[in-house]
Amino acid sequence: MVATADQTALAGAWESKVDPALLQEMNLRGDAAEVEFIIELTAQAEIGDTSHLGSKEAKGQYVFEQLTAVANASQGPLLAQLQAQNLPHRAYWVTNAIWVRGQLALLPQLAQRDDVAYLHANPIVRLPELPSVDEQMEQALELLAIEWGVQKINAPSMWAEGFTGQGAVVGGQDTGYDWDHPALIGKYRGWNGSTADHNYNWHDAIHSGNGGVCGLNSTVPCDDNGHGTHTMGTMVGDDGGANQIGVAPGAKWVGCRNMDVGNGTPTTYIECFQWFLAPTDLADSNPMPSDGPARHQQFVGLPS
Repeated sequence: MVATADQTALAGAWESKVDPALLQEMNLRGDAAEVEFIIELTAQAEIGDTSHLGSKEAKGQYVFEQLTAVANASQGPLLAQLQAQNLPHRAYWVTNAIWVRGQLALLPQLAQRDDVAYLHANPIVRLPELPSVDEQMEQALELLAIEWGVQKINAPSMWAEGFTGQGAVVGGQDTGYDWDHPALIGKYRGWNGSTADHNYNWHDAIHSGNGGVCGLNSTVPCDDNGHGTHTMGTMVGDDGGANQIGVAPGAKWVGCRNMDVGNGTPTTYIECFQWFLAPTDLADSNPMPSDGPARHQQFVGLPS
């Protein structure tokens, strides 16, 4: 059978909306092969200028409302199709997109929808191998003074002027966090000195895969690799001793795990960014933009 010009044009049209990596998978593995991919919807929110809103809390609430409104108004028909086909999926609003796991045969039918802008691959990205967190912390503690990197950016001069990060909340997304590490526990927003509350302070974006020592959907901050604990130490770490490892030891922190034993994907990163904009409770419900990191800055008289 010879394809008509219209059929050829139609094929070209849907293929132009599909990530070349997914098309290559179709050629190599066939339509029946199963993959993960991201549906980017045509409708995307236009946030515009928010300077007139004043506070960070007001801006965060406005952005949250605009993004969720567009997602809620546009995702319904596509979600209904995915549900009818019994396909694993997860919807996002921080960017109007849906993660899907299904056969490659789905790509043409989805790409031909007017409400679909593009189908992206969801590749696994491996974190480079680094020393274990114990090794890194041991190296850091060998020097009972201010770490050289902290010195290099002149953080001590800011501390001397009274600015240690007090009033700020740092958000970190990484391999997870050893929240009760001596250098971190006192800086964790979910710790009041005697009890821990991880609601709105921790989110795990790892729902499938290996999970490592943390497992999947951990409701307690956990690090399955060590990298995240190290980076958070660089940001806010302070165990009260002579060794200073954190740039902003007066700040608090909240965290999100975006890697599964060092392996991250675009959707795990997206999910953590979404959670930062509007943190949720441990059931991933009741989002609160006012609790997002960096929204509690109360610095007064910062040098120009």
